[in-house]
Amino acid sequence: MPAASSRPQPRPGVLDIEAYVPGKSTAEGVEKIYKLSSNETPLGPSPKAVEAFKAAVEGLEFYPDGLSTKLREAIAAKHGLDADHLICGSGSDELLSLLANAYIGPGDEGVMSEYGFVVYPIAIRAAGGKPVIAKERDFQTDVDALLKAVTPRTKVVFLANPNNPTGTYIPFSEVKRLHAGLPAHVLLVLDAAYAEYVRRNDYASGLELVSTSENVVMTRTFSKIFGLANLRIGWLYGPAHVVDALNRIRSAFNVNGAAIAAGAAAIADDAHIAAALAHNDRWLAWLTSKISALGLSVTPSVGNFLLIHFPTERGKTAREADAYLARHGLILRSLGAYNLPNALRLTIGSEEANRKVVSTLESFLSGAAPARG
Repeated sequence: MPAASSRPQPRPGVLDIEAYVPGKSTAEGVEKIYKLSSNETPLGPSPKAVEAFKAAVEGLEFYPDGLSTKLREAIAAKHGLDADHLICGSGSDELLSLLANAYIGPGDEGVMSEYGFVVYPIAIRAAGGKPVIAKERDFQTDVDALLKAVTPRTKVVFLANPNNPTGTYIPFSEVKRLHAGLPAHVLLVLDAAYAEYVRRNDYASGLELVSTSENVVMTRTFSKIFGLANLRIGWLYGPAHVVDALNRIRSAFNVNGAAIAAGAAAIADDAHIAAALAHNDRWLAWLTSKISALGLSVTPSVGNFLLIHFPTERGKTAREADAYLARHGLILRSLGAYNLPNALRLTIGSEEANRKVVSTLESFLSGAAPARG
């Protein structure tokens, strides 16, 4: 019989989980910071969302609507969906964890791509399961590799499309091929956090596939194009039986009232969404061109961020670049947690931030001091 412990111990496997580490937001000794590490929109939230948030101060003593009815109805109206097939959460992260907890148990497996979102393995392990990694091809999800990774123990397949941190995507035809190759009992989770940014004719977020399937769900977020990351709002569209299962295990009031009000206002503000898209279209192309011209490799992205690779043969590492940029107020995302130690992820920022990134990278690579301003 094992000796009694002197203090409570977490169950086996919990301490094997590598905790999520968010992108940096500060740099010591720097007066002005350009935070480009968390894929936040430089345009901020819709003024209508801000107004709705401020109005929510009336009634802080009351519990919010536990069903997030107003928000679900706004989402349903925007996308032409049945609100009964929607569930809202404290960010899409919570919904991903709920899915793992509902469908994965000890001995089960969850499949994900090589450079998939780091929350997936955390959620899988927290549920007692084992993450199974499928190799990518040129930083793009490989459907054949995902299907090959599926075993009788597989319960969930997580697909970020577009993917974070690579910025790549697979066409809807490939998503449908992936779904067609999965056993009926395996749940396909389409994480479409960056769907609003995609400008490709062969892309679809997955709404159609969810509507016609019993084993597909799609998650979305208000943290990116809607500029409400601080409020933590996510939503999921899925079959009634999945939504029912998640409602049974989620917290009773998992979305606060201010978030419900602001989210409902934000999703209806088409003009603000269009402005965010126009800004991203312009600067995504500009940054890709300018950074590539410096001799760095940039993975083609359809999101609001870029994956920048630093070739080791040039003697300029991503770690050195990260430190150099930080000294000049530019905070990018290091990617050691993604097994991409020679790459940094850059969020598309304001015009001022974007131009400063390029000029500072140029100075870093040339060894010259960056220009002031």
